[in-house]
Amino acid sequence: MMRIISGKYKGKKLVGFNTVGTRPTMDRVKESLFGMIQAYISGSVVLDLFAGSGALGLEAISNGAKTCFLIDNNIEAIKMIGENSQNFTEDLKIINIDYKRFLKTTEEKFDIIFLDPPYKENQMDKALRIIKERDLLNKGGIVVCEYETGEPKTDLKLIKQKSYGPKKIKIFEN
Repeated sequence: MMRIISGKYKGKKLVGFNTVGTRPTMDRVKESLFGMIQAYISGSVVLDLFAGSGALGLEAISNGAKTCFLIDNNIEAIKMIGENSQNFTEDLKIINIDYKRFLKTTEEKFDIIFLDPPYKENQMDKALRIIKERDLLNKGGIVVCEYETGEPKTDLKLIKQKSYGPKKIKIFEN
């Protein structure tokens, strides 16, 4: 079972664990990840680009992020995010759109960007390139990359990294 692990909504159960195409971040990984980025969260504008169940973006909101954009091109994922975000009073923007289209058309700039794309589809580097080209990350903002294979390629500054078995997390700062 997935849940919000800390902050205002701590303990809230999240649906989506068995949904085809989603690969949720396990609680212990999420706990470690949020420990690493805690200083960046308060008042931030967050982008959860391949949102799936919305667990990462909703965790950020629970910990004091101001706004969160939850983006996924799978309508089932969007429905799940809607269910998981019930009773949230914060500014959530849940959008059913392809990640490239969103990145190429948004006028928003972000403090935290979560990139946890489907592992087999090699979308991480494309997303990083568009984020850089369009200057979508605020100065001092971070990109959190979660992956298993294929190191993320970016000229952003690597500030933290950690492995959890096959899963790896790299955090880059602008």
